[in-house]
Amino acid sequence: MEKIRFEKTSAPKPKFDVSKVGFGTVFSDHMFIMDYEKNKGWYDPRIVPFAPFSISPAATVLHYAPEIFEGMKAYRTPEGKVQLFRPIENVKRMNISAERMCLPQIEEEMMMEALMEIVKADQSWVPSEPDTSLYIRPFMFGTDEQLGIHTPQHCIFSIITCPVGSYFREGINPVRIAIEKDDVRAVKGGTGYAKCGGNYAASLRAGERAAAQGYSQVLWLDGVERKYIEEAGGMNVMFKIDGKVVTPALLGSVLAGITRKSLIEMLKSWNIPVEERLISLEELLDAINNGRLEECWCCGTAAVISPIGELAYDNKKYIINDFKTGSLTRKLFDELTGIQWGKRPDPFGWTVPVV
Repeated sequence: MEKIRFEKTSAPKPKFDVSKVGFGTVFSDHMFIMDYEKNKGWYDPRIVPFAPFSISPAATVLHYAPEIFEGMKAYRTPEGKVQLFRPIENVKRMNISAERMCLPQIEEEMMMEALMEIVKADQSWVPSEPDTSLYIRPFMFGTDEQLGIHTPQHCIFSIITCPVGSYFREGINPVRIAIEKDDVRAVKGGTGYAKCGGNYAASLRAGERAAAQGYSQVLWLDGVERKYIEEAGGMNVMFKIDGKVVTPALLGSVLAGITRKSLIEMLKSWNIPVEERLISLEELLDAINNGRLEECWCCGTAAVISPIGELAYDNKKYIINDFKTGSLTRKLFDELTGIQWGKRPDPFGWTVPVV
């Protein structure tokens, strides 16, 4: 990759109390940008002051939505150092999403260098307060100035960052989830396994309905039979049933979450049985009614782990574990966040130092 040029801002923003702003609403001083042309490849990598893009009203992203993104974090350790958590997994997944959406791949070393350099440039924005981090959003979109459906010939890849606290106001306390029975998020053969904006746009209507009834998220069923559990609004989901952890298998309509992958590896290292398989709504409700569902939780980069205290379906409410955070949920949260923030040893080699 060309040498990354750095245009330092002449007007640094004042720092602020992370706990007093919403998740992803205040951004750091700089952003990374790189351009693409089909016959030229990626060029002009640069770190510049955070500012709006200038694109044509005919830009293909505005009409046909060729767009992908990732979500990751930088963490401040107790010693004041900054580290990333499994960044290569995000890099690999972004290229998987790019292939599905007919967007150009980025060499892994190139994207890793871009991630490292933007975090270094704004390292002072990585907060040190408890449960805070610097959220990192790499994204890519097509910019062709042409109406007509086609594979993008011109693209922009960018990385922006923002200091954040807890994603849910409940934190590690249980949330209420509504099981969606009308809308569907994705089907096998579609874009469910890609991290693209359209998947999330398709989820908004159900999410709004759930929020109006006091629920934090929805739990999706498969799009064909409306029978099998898939994932929550923007997170994967896990259930502890009869001492085993069960999570929906990755069959093309569920996002391969990096937090999900990490929890599975952690559970197996503790000799706790994990099953990645189809789990039907009928099986789940039966496990609740018979007292075999011990605890369950959502997991993802933004919220890390969010215990589920209540599930609602078809005008019925099901309370999980007396609406308390389960012992395994708490253990997973404490161990994973301990590794991410450098407060506990990292036996898996997941963390990558930045500065």
